[in-house]
Amino acid sequence: MSTLLNQNELDPLKKPVNTLAIVPQSRKITVLGRKAYNVMLSIAQNQGIEKEGYRAPLTEIVSGIDYSSNDSDLIKKHLRAMASTVVEWNSPTTGEGAHWTVCTLIAYARIEKKGGQNWVEWDYALPLKQELLEPSVFAKLPLGMLSQMHTHAGIALYEICTRYKAIGRTSRQSWRWWLPVLTGHPNSEKLAKTEYRFFKRDSIKPAIAEVCAITDIDIELVEHKVGKSINELQFLVKPKAQVQLALKSAPKPVDLSLIKKAIALGISDEKAEELSVQFGEAALLEGLSALEARVATAFPEPIRDSHRYLKALLSGEQSKQVIAKTTSEKTPQAIEFENRKRQVETKAAWTDEWVRRQRVKVVMMLSDMSMDAMAELTAALVDSLNQANSHPSLIKRLKTSGWNHPLVRHLMVDFYAKASLGEDWEKASPEQLLDLASEITAAPAV
Repeated sequence: MSTLLNQNELDPLKKPVNTLAIVPQSRKITVLGRKAYNVMLSIAQNQGIEKEGYRAPLTEIVSGIDYSSNDSDLIKKHLRAMASTVVEWNSPTTGEGAHWTVCTLIAYARIEKKGGQNWVEWDYALPLKQELLEPSVFAKLPLGMLSQMHTHAGIALYEICTRYKAIGRTSRQSWRWWLPVLTGHPNSEKLAKTEYRFFKRDSIKPAIAEVCAITDIDIELVEHKVGKSINELQFLVKPKAQVQLALKSAPKPVDLSLIKKAIALGISDEKAEELSVQFGEAALLEGLSALEARVATAFPEPIRDSHRYLKALLSGEQSKQVIAKTTSEKTPQAIEFENRKRQVETKAAWTDEWVRRQRVKVVMMLSDMSMDAMAELTAALVDSLNQANSHPSLIKRLKTSGWNHPLVRHLMVDFYAKASLGEDWEKASPEQLLDLASEITAAPAV
């Protein structure tokens, strides 16, 4: 262990409340980047605020790589991102914290070799240095737990919820406030198009599951509505009765060995990290080993796209293809399973077609409306979006470009359809699906 860490190395990271809900302004904050930043902040807090610049062996920040000509690009990329990623520093509690600040995660970074060992030097912007290294209001974060998490949403949510462990619940914030905070993506038109149901499915629910499975707290989502629309979110926080804590130790370096292995097999670090988040580190390691063996044999033919092959392997599609090619005889159970699966897929296809026709029907109804009626309907939708705290760019686009613009068409279709056809306008009855199926199957082949 490095002599840089003193007796305070056993203390948890004291992360200022203003740095818990960081909103990136220029580029995405990755899982590995956030983990490495926490390790560096812990090291800096232990070295003390009086230092002009902070230094640590590279191996205390990242592990699993050799600082060779190839590996250096990987760590330099993460340090470069920290020094160039502009973020807003916000407290998750409205009005908490002395001020609002916007700056980069670190002010600069330098790598140099001394005594046969590579060292990293860095510092923080002056407006934040005092608050970062000697915070007055902070959350205590055990880095051992954070090192076991593999999604940005999970890490961010745990950091925020830990702040409210004694209170029992986080503050209420618009769900769109939570969107960039949990995903790590900057606000953009693409992010503005995100629907709440997809944000909940892809980010919130997996993050809750990860926090509850790995950390010392249990959390529960609370949704607050305005009318029938989800408007604000908060999380109930409850400490676990008994938690088996790992032995206290120095901050654990961020392991880049999987990323290095993926790069060696022709997969970019960004795509490798996405696969790690989606499938987990254990599955990725197993998949990379299988890919490595497949590349070595090049049988029955060389792999054309390593990333595509690995993703299919991890999702199970590759194994399905292998079984289909190598199995000549199928058991009655397998045949029955395939028949049921085919029925489910056919029904799903009929449902998708029915919904598509419904949306076409609504678009035609909107197109036939008079200008006065459309103006009145647009004003009503604007009021609804304002009440739901929707992103201002969507409202501006609706006012300037009209309801048929690609960014807002789906909002108008849903809004008008619920009012004119009912809340269940996208749900087909069994009779309606049967009529559609009869029409499709009776249609002549072309």
